[in-house]
Amino acid sequence: MLYSNVTPEQKRVKLRELLASGTVQQFPGAFNPLSARLIEEKGFAGVYISGAVLANDLGLPDIGLTTLTEVATRAGQIARMTDLPSLVDADTGFGEPMNVARTIQELENAGLAGCHIEDQFNPKRCGHLDGKNVVDSDTATKRIRAAADARRDLNFLIMARTDIRATDGIQAAQDRAKALVDAGADAIFPEAMADLSEFQAIRDAVDVPILANMTEFGKSDLFTVDQLQGVGVNMVIYPVTLLRIAMGAAERTLESIKAAGTQEAEVENMLTRARLYELVDYEAYNQFDTGVFNFQVPGVR
Repeated sequence: MLYSNVTPEQKRVKLRELLASGTVQQFPGAFNPLSARLIEEKGFAGVYISGAVLANDLGLPDIGLTTLTEVATRAGQIARMTDLPSLVDADTGFGEPMNVARTIQELENAGLAGCHIEDQFNPKRCGHLDGKNVVDSDTATKRIRAAADARRDLNFLIMARTDIRATDGIQAAQDRAKALVDAGADAIFPEAMADLSEFQAIRDAVDVPILANMTEFGKSDLFTVDQLQGVGVNMVIYPVTLLRIAMGAAERTLESIKAAGTQEAEVENMLTRARLYELVDYEAYNQFDTGVFNFQVPGVR
């Protein structure tokens, strides 16, 4: 009821334990707080909060238009609805190293378990689009050093994302990953790897956890957990999957209403009222205070 009873500090410890488990941990992307609760219910290890999803939910492209306040607020709303650790996309850190430092502390305050900061120029581009520009090594490492120095909870995970493979190749990505770890990164997110051998190359380069981004319509094939396990990946994210599915269903339903004059044909595909009430835990509110909820939860339809 209300929010998670697991503290942010406990979630951060849990994230560290997951990454040290030796098995790939799956973090689907939540597009709102209720979807985070569904991710938990279905037995996943954690929740990912995509910067692209946060931007798209505001009707914006993923090019660095969102602000720290917008990201921290929405990410906090999502993180507090689940007992699972939540990892959030902090883009380029929202400014210079001092801004990056503030970003880390705001995300700590919002209850996140960790974040990743990338080495693109701002305005940035989606990691699986062409035409990206990457900052030099000194700028990239200063961002990560500022992030690591600013955190107050040492279990808050600082993950460094590098997009340099797209511009300079896999050897450059290995070198950049090493430099980012030396600067204080707890984990590495190598973006837009071409194949499994490139994930293996990053694994060979660093001894910290690495993340695989299995986004649809991107540069990488949609590898299975077993395939990623085989090349030493520790975490896999599905950042935009749920948003794309939900918006696809919404579009089809609107088209059906427009064509038929009713939503009747789509009702069988909907989450039922009873199931929705179950997800938001209406019954617990009823037990807590009948003044909050004073009518019966309908049976499952």
